[in-house]
Amino acid sequence: MQRRAEPAAALLVACALRIERAALRSGGERGAPDGYAVLRTGMGPRAADLAVSRALAGPGGERTAVLATGFCAGLVPGMNPGDLIVAEETRDPRGTVTCDGTALLAEALARAVPGAAVHLGALTGSDHVVRGQERAQLRATGAIAVDMESAATLWTATRDARGALDRRGPVAAVRVIVDAPEHELVRIGTVRGGISAFRVLRAVLPAFFDWHRSSLLPRR
Repeated sequence: MQRRAEPAAALLVACALRIERAALRSGGERGAPDGYAVLRTGMGPRAADLAVSRALAGPGGERTAVLATGFCAGLVPGMNPGDLIVAEETRDPRGTVTCDGTALLAEALARAVPGAAVHLGALTGSDHVVRGQERAQLRATGAIAVDMESAATLWTATRDARGALDRRGPVAAVRVIVDAPEHELVRIGTVRGGISAFRVLRAVLPAFFDWHRSSLLPRR
């Protein structure tokens, strides 16, 4: 008797801010998989933990593909607003989560946003906005960018209520640099860096959909 194929996993794209969700929605949903949703978690790791945990609690949550996105701060000199970060891993005080399909995702982003620089590396988490010397300290750990929600989102997406590895669907994090060592922002959207990042973020969804449907993704 032939084994029945499992249905494709849903895709949950998580972001923190209203402006990030607006950018994603303005990019359109052509090519979106069944079960695709954008989740606005709210700011900070605790908010991300709670929102993602609730979103994955229903039937099929264990197979849902989760992608954390939005804006971030670049840590490496030479980075510019509008550059893309593809996390090879996310880090927070609880530990490290290895991301899936990163090379494929970087290639898809290069097609979706021609001309945008794509950086691969470690994305670290923080519970506050990082500036000045603290940015240099994080860079010294090997991280290339920092944000407040990605690490918490992926940790929650891969763990059960006790914090044990729960082998859910594939996970990834893609962030758009909104400020960098030579381009520090005061407020998102009020200067050119914020506008550049918004335009890039609105263009990334086709790459997310390519990543989700690719048969090359490892099975978790």
